[in-house]
Amino acid sequence: MPSTPQIRPQHVGSRRLSRRTVLKAGGTLLLSVLAPLPAYAAQILAVRVWPAEDYTRVTLENDTNLKATHFIVKDPERLVVDIEGLELNPTLKSLVAKIQSNDPYIKQVRVGQNRPNVVRLVFDLKEEVTPQVFTLAPVGEYKHRLIFDLYPVKPVDPIAAMIEKGDWTATGDKPKAEQPAADAIAAPAQPQPPQLPQPQPLLEAPRLEAKAEPKPDNKPLPGQKMVRMLTIALDPGHGGEDPGATGANGSHEKDIVLAIAKRLKGKIEEFPNMRVMLTRDADYFVPLGTRVEKARKVQADLFVSIHADAFVEASARGSSVFVLSEKGATSSAARWLANKENLADTIGGVNVKVHDKQLASVLFDLSTTAQINDSMKLGKAVLSEIGGINRLHRGAVEQAGFAVLKAPDIPSILVETAFISNPEEEARLLDENYQNQIADAIVKGIKRYFAKNPPLAKNRIT
Repeated sequence: MPSTPQIRPQHVGSRRLSRRTVLKAGGTLLLSVLAPLPAYAAQILAVRVWPAEDYTRVTLENDTNLKATHFIVKDPERLVVDIEGLELNPTLKSLVAKIQSNDPYIKQVRVGQNRPNVVRLVFDLKEEVTPQVFTLAPVGEYKHRLIFDLYPVKPVDPIAAMIEKGDWTATGDKPKAEQPAADAIAAPAQPQPPQLPQPQPLLEAPRLEAKAEPKPDNKPLPGQKMVRMLTIALDPGHGGEDPGATGANGSHEKDIVLAIAKRLKGKIEEFPNMRVMLTRDADYFVPLGTRVEKARKVQADLFVSIHADAFVEASARGSSVFVLSEKGATSSAARWLANKENLADTIGGVNVKVHDKQLASVLFDLSTTAQINDSMKLGKAVLSEIGGINRLHRGAVEQAGFAVLKAPDIPSILVETAFISNPEEEARLLDENYQNQIADAIVKGIKRYFAKNPPLAKNRIT
């Protein structure tokens, strides 16, 4: 039998030594894996400020989720925000220069490295505010966002704000002092088309007189009548963090529709018994539910949302008018568009912790067949007039589940003025003459609607 090989002692020792070396190397590698890495500092990619009378929003866009704490300091009013996991960089420092002198709530901001990995922002305030600080997950082209919303402690009453602009009486006269304010917020006026008549009351005075007795505190002055004012809520879509659709040449839907809405406001207010509430009058974001609530707070008689959307195909063109649907969209394109528009809150950024979902649900569920029927009448009147100045995408009013049209007691329409995604129509949308034509057409449609559907009298003195 062959003998079994013998293992010499020195071989055994060398193998044990080899094992110790391997174990030692493995332990070193394990320690290097488990050892704490240097803290990663988040990078601020962009800073944006959106000042408005409603509130001022400050946005910090960054590459990761940030944790922030905040507190208010009195005498003078200051908001202090500490952001963890952050090192000061030039982009964040640029926030200082972005605060405008006409910001309603922020006087200035100071930025500094409070301690390692913690940056402190100090907002010097012009008045007492109620701050909301929250984060938004990445969506669309945005990365992570840290949001500071500064709301006034005493928000302006929308009805009082409209009344302060002028004292409308049965004579239809407006104070001369109001005109500069109206001009200041409107886009540069263009010459009126010669075929348009001089504006007259949309309804005859007898049909507008309310029958109810006035309240004691609203008793009309001698010689005045109790006049039924017509209030139109104009809703320029998108705004602020939500640019809406973008044209081939870089124009943004939010800018175009605001310009059209301001022109439309000026034309409507030329009628002596009409007044307008804009859901936004500057470049800032308004949640969809808040747009509806604003219209209801001023007891609006009509709600008109202005848009200039895009489609996946650049060849899509034409104007459209939409109303709410209880049973689903009238076309796949209408459904696609409604779903896209309803994403505005996600893109624009809503603080879900304070967003009143229950109220929004109640408003939306109370939408009635009567409201939709009245909306259809308004939509047909406006679509007929728009068809005289631009090709119609479809020859009839379409329906879909647009969240912004769900006021239960206000006839509401959404006007797609043209497709910004079509280069030819984008050029028209940027043209002041076309903006005027669209505004004129909508005014004519509103006038036609009221002529056939006079509003019910309300106990309102203005």
